[in-house]
Amino acid sequence: MKIGIHHRKGSFSDRWIEYLEEKKIPYVLLNAFDNDIIKQIKENKVTHFMWHFNQNYFEDMLHAKTLFRSINQIGIKTFPNEDTYWHFDDKVAQKYLLEALDIPLVKADVFYHQKEAEKYIENTLFPKVFKLKGGAGSINVKLVRTNEQARKIVKQAFGSGFAAFDSWTVFTDTIERFWRQKTQHNFLRVVKWGFKGIFVDKQYKVFPKQRNYVYFQEFIPNLTYDIRLIVIGDKCFYLKRNTRDNDFRASGSGMLEFAPGAFNLDAVEIAFKAAKQLNMICVAYDFIFDTKDKPLVVEISYGFQPYVYDQCLGFYDTALNWNESKVNLEYEIIHNFLKDFS
Repeated sequence: MKIGIHHRKGSFSDRWIEYLEEKKIPYVLLNAFDNDIIKQIKENKVTHFMWHFNQNYFEDMLHAKTLFRSINQIGIKTFPNEDTYWHFDDKVAQKYLLEALDIPLVKADVFYHQKEAEKYIENTLFPKVFKLKGGAGSINVKLVRTNEQARKIVKQAFGSGFAAFDSWTVFTDTIERFWRQKTQHNFLRVVKWGFKGIFVDKQYKVFPKQRNYVYFQEFIPNLTYDIRLIVIGDKCFYLKRNTRDNDFRASGSGMLEFAPGAFNLDAVEIAFKAAKQLNMICVAYDFIFDTKDKPLVVEISYGFQPYVYDQCLGFYDTALNWNESKVNLEYEIIHNFLKDFS
């Protein structure tokens, strides 16, 4: 067994490399973007290839799936695997996938023709939540309160389209978060993301406009938080995210709680079962609870911000028991990935 790693500082690979060093497992660092990457993989006799590709990098989204699929054809195991990456950062794809597997989700409606979308608007109740299929931290999420607002969105969706990176939302979010929590970390976020919000980073300008589809999701009133459950192997990690002030959005708020309080544990059971159905070694779910306390999946992802989850206090096992322990999700990922194929 020999592991190939595409390394990017600040990603999962920082700790994947630490793990391989500790376990004395042979590995090689590779650049997935090299023109002769296939030749390098073969010459290095790589058996497993790992890359924490990121939705914020256009080149990652352009190339990763193609490379993974190609080397799968010659028997190389990859993290993420195909069942994991094909719907990554695509809420539209996830709607159909979760519906197909009967995984409870927040109802979503997608339209690919303007007339059908307009007919839907005339026959549904508002508010609804409008989303683009890509984006993290709620940057492409808006509350649509009226039919008139929805009609404007539909007109834009089937006309000029939407920028894939909502720079104004990023800018206002960073400012709002700093005023709410005046920490050094949030100040640095203002400097980094506020700057990018005003002077849109080159890496975001290359993403194509989002158009010719429109996605509306049911609005669940009076939410004050969501929970993120991350299933890796037989462990389920927990994080609670409170909503912004006077807002329904929890993702990206930075208002986090790590101690599991009282919540409907059916969510944990759903998360374990769905991970098997999805065939994902690592899957992060965003759950909300409806007015009857029923857990519903909002979206799923294999990738997330490293290091934040070091503050998690333990995990649920498959019997739904809570176990306190130190948490290192990157180690959990590589341990389970290699365990499955060793």
